[in-house]
Amino acid sequence: PAWLRRLCGQLLSERLLRPHGVHAVVRGIMEGTGGGSGAEAAAVDWRKCDVVAKILAACPQQCLSVEDYYKLVCPQILDLLHIQDKLTALQFQRVATTTLLTMAKGHPQLAEKYLLQPMLAPLLQCSNA
Repeated sequence: PAWLRRLCGQLLSERLLRPHGVHAVVRGIMEGTGGGSGAEAAAVDWRKCDVVAKILAACPQQCLSVEDYYKLVCPQILDLLHIQDKLTALQFQRVATTTLLTMAKGHPQLAEKYLLQPMLAPLLQCSNA
């Protein structure tokens, strides 16, 4: 029903905007993925990563602006690249890179400001030195 879809969307959005919310949402959705082997399991994993990336890249209605959303969520997306557990890291890195690409296509200036510049800052510092 529409009311349930709206309520779930609202709860998901509220969770994403909290500290460590992106990590919790990604972990909750991706849990149980990665089991099995072969091309079919890999395809399911990639499809799930794509769906999660689309969720993360979409600005919820509760946010005043896309920039406010990117300001809150992008640092958390970059944190997904630093997960230590090897099994979890692979999935989280897939989600992070797919989200980065989706955000860069949708809002290139904001993605550059909140994702690419922070990610490339160490490299730029080395090249300027």
